[in-house]
Amino acid sequence: MNRRTKYLLLALVLIIATFLRCYHLSSTPPGLYPDEAINGNDASVAAATGHYRVFYPNNNGREGLYMNLIGLEFQLFHAPHDPWVVRLPAAIAGILAVLGLYFLVSELLGDGMGLLASFFFATSFWAVDLSRIGFRAILAPMFLIWALWLFLKAVRAPAARERAAGWYAALAGAVYGLGFYSYIAYRITPLLFLVFIPYFARGKHRSPHFFRRTAIFIAAAFVAAAPIGWYFARHPADFFGRTAEISVATAHNPLVQFAVNAGKELLMFNWRGDSNWRQNISGAPELFFPVGILFLVGIAAAIFSLFRSRREGSDAKPAAGESMPGEPARGWKNFFMFPAFPLALSFAWFLLALLPAALSNESIPHALRSILMLPPALIFAAAGGAALYRLIKSRHRGAAYAVAAIFAATVALGGWAQYFVVWARNPNVPGAFAENYVEIGQEINALPARVPKYVVVQAGGVPVNGIPMPAETTMFITRTFTPSGQAAKNVHYLLPDQAGTIPPGAAVFTIR
Repeated sequence: MNRRTKYLLLALVLIIATFLRCYHLSSTPPGLYPDEAINGNDASVAAATGHYRVFYPNNNGREGLYMNLIGLEFQLFHAPHDPWVVRLPAAIAGILAVLGLYFLVSELLGDGMGLLASFFFATSFWAVDLSRIGFRAILAPMFLIWALWLFLKAVRAPAARERAAGWYAALAGAVYGLGFYSYIAYRITPLLFLVFIPYFARGKHRSPHFFRRTAIFIAAAFVAAAPIGWYFARHPADFFGRTAEISVATAHNPLVQFAVNAGKELLMFNWRGDSNWRQNISGAPELFFPVGILFLVGIAAAIFSLFRSRREGSDAKPAAGESMPGEPARGWKNFFMFPAFPLALSFAWFLLALLPAALSNESIPHALRSILMLPPALIFAAAGGAALYRLIKSRHRGAAYAVAAIFAATVALGGWAQYFVVWARNPNVPGAFAENYVEIGQEINALPARVPKYVVVQAGGVPVNGIPMPAETTMFITRTFTPSGQAAKNVHYLLPDQAGTIPPGAAVFTIR
């Protein structure tokens, strides 16, 4: 593939990714779920006071970067209190993750597979959905993808480029450290970097500068993550949050429950996915079925490659489709053979990312807690696609091009239809995003400030400033999260047992 074609295809992938993440963002999803709204409310306070935090303890605690990004929207751009403002950082992070996955997979397995993996990420319902919701989870894969690519560039740089390698290592560490401000599942990722040791600290691909460059990476990551680390040292209860409450350890038989959870997580890609309408087409497989088939083919090819590499005593093999010593160039096994290190990294990533969901005991499978599983799953799907494409191409070049074009169109259109037709038009979606709470907020905004407005919160939830979480949506829409905002708008939030204090003539609203 020549450079011009490569960049044209990458531009097309990014256009698709941007369209699927930004099209109708102001109206889809409808409503604003309270967990999104409190992110916006905390951000609004941070923007008004200049007090940006590394960790926001409300709503069981949240790493602070996502709220701070929303706060910058308010502070720098005077953004309105509309749902799309809360969701815009997620959309941008989703697009950056697509671009980062191209660079990472290209570094590991070549440009063709980089384009294929990023295309799958661009069109994945799972990725698109979480890139259009005001949750912080989508930041985690973005930071990990970019940190892995930069670290690979550092450890693979030749000795003649030592200065550049040092800068790559420092930047990789800084990016990786920022990931600890994203989402709780990210905390499992330090173990992933252990995979680099057997491949770059010894063997035929040993880098004599590996440990020095790794030390730079670790130092930069430590500096970047130090503020939140210091916060957790002073507030250890916030480090665990709800983890103890939903841990698999609370089950009658934790080991059996963990195995069951892990099985459900593994089956979610092709069998039954998350049942929560906020995060999935309820119960549908997490991968679009053609991509899911390639995922299984890629897993099989990866296992075959790793066992064969181990048997033959080599830690790297030619890319799929290239000839191997002692074999015919067109031997079918050769098309399913891949280098060992990218596969080992992908397997480790996939299995480590499974743990945060499998170790919990709530709503399994869980697309949000499993978001870090998606990039390695799509790397396997890209491997499966590359292997089958090269196999078909070896028999009939024209047929390979036709199949690839039809497949790409199917996946792109499927990604659009799954989200904007099947999911967005489903009657369960507005309720999943508390659209009625937004409507209450809009009704309050339509009333004059002189009219006293009382909102009775009957719905249960974690209390924030004494009021259950469901009120956060209405508070965001009306800018009444703070006492001063409530006074300015003449809005009062009450619990059910306080409803008797409402004066005659007041406008009354109920959050159920």
